[in-house]
Amino acid sequence: MPETSTILWIRNPLACADANAAGGVVIAGSRIVEKVPAGGQPKQAVSTTFDASQHVLLPGLINTHHHFYQTLTRAYSPALNKELFPWLTTLYDVWANIDQEQMEIASELAMVELLMSGCTTVADHHYVFSGALLDAIDCQVETARRLGVRAALTRGSMSVGRDDGGLPPQSVVQDEQTIIDDSQRLIDRYHQPEDGAMTTIALAPCSPFSVSRELMRESARLAETNGVRLHTHLAETEDETAYCQKLFGMRPLDYIEECGWLSNRTWLAHGIHFNDDEIRRLGLAGTGIAHCPSSNMVLGSGLCRTLELEAAGAPVGLGVDGSASNDHSNLAEEMRQALLLGRLQYSPSEVTHHAVIRWATQGSARCLGRDDIGGLEPGQQADLALFKLDELRFSGAENPLAALLLCGAHRADRVMVAGRWRVTDGLPCEIDLGALMARHDQAAKRLRKAL
Repeated sequence: MPETSTILWIRNPLACADANAAGGVVIAGSRIVEKVPAGGQPKQAVSTTFDASQHVLLPGLINTHHHFYQTLTRAYSPALNKELFPWLTTLYDVWANIDQEQMEIASELAMVELLMSGCTTVADHHYVFSGALLDAIDCQVETARRLGVRAALTRGSMSVGRDDGGLPPQSVVQDEQTIIDDSQRLIDRYHQPEDGAMTTIALAPCSPFSVSRELMRESARLAETNGVRLHTHLAETEDETAYCQKLFGMRPLDYIEECGWLSNRTWLAHGIHFNDDEIRRLGLAGTGIAHCPSSNMVLGSGLCRTLELEAAGAPVGLGVDGSASNDHSNLAEEMRQALLLGRLQYSPSEVTHHAVIRWATQGSARCLGRDDIGGLEPGQQADLALFKLDELRFSGAENPLAALLLCGAHRADRVMVAGRWRVTDGLPCEIDLGALMARHDQAAKRLRKAL
């Protein structure tokens, strides 16, 4: 691992997402300090080099939406082949039984899976809190610190249960004061507002129809007071639109605007069913969209209008979403899904591999309110993903950068976070994958037996 005093040159990559760094990047401590042009040499003296001639160099990928706990319910038979609302009602009764140990194991496995796919910043949306699971965000913070990944963790919430016309069971519904008090506690204890932050906290009611109007408004007020971001699911299905119109007398975007959410402090998961005027308003506000192509396909939710949103000024990032609707936590694979799904909707000349890489890096960073990650500019954090093209799937590829998406890259060879290698030779540092998978499998089986 590079020490603070080390000046490291990631030298002459096979290909690079930034054409101006075709000769690599120079790292000092946790930051990029120089981009080296093709055929060039660093302007400053370097103390060590890493030969990247067999690697494609990207900024570290950034995930904008996930549910770590759902790795415990992958390919769960009772929930298969369902649309969003029946899928949710089937799984809520399972998730209501998750305990602290299961949450810790699920979070670790999800973060490791993301890291191995080239992801350096992981986001999670956790909103299931029961008597057996009260400190879910705390355990996620500790796991991220141990693994050395950046984490954008959101304190989710549900305050409207089945007794009041909502979808979740009452056992995972909390009262509003408990939610607000714990949100403030987590912000005070863990949120890092400074440049280079490793842990940030956001406030994230699960959806407009699973919390009260007052909690939506109070979450917005609390976020503004504390300088943190807001996140929720929105406009994922037509059923949601009909539900909001029936419950509130307005479309989902109108409702969150009334609650003080339509701003550049907010990023929304899915964002599929927006009309032209709503896209215009989202762009004017600078509200981000976490595009989740695999989940949208698995649940048959629809096609996100990514190009119109981006053109209007709304940041577009990528998210793997929960493993129970995906069913993986692999952001490299999600890039390929975004490329292919986008080309069903738009011209191939518009949805290029460059555009999708931009969504997974710069766009995702903007969704999370970050300008210190997502690129290879001097001064930005040294978060890097390096991929080798040494599998059968890449044989014969002429364009290495395009091959990552078109040929289906799924595993990074090297991953650096804040100037430290966290994946080497395709494996996470200091993690026994076999033992982790065994513990995770046992936790999943135990959860199913609890039903």
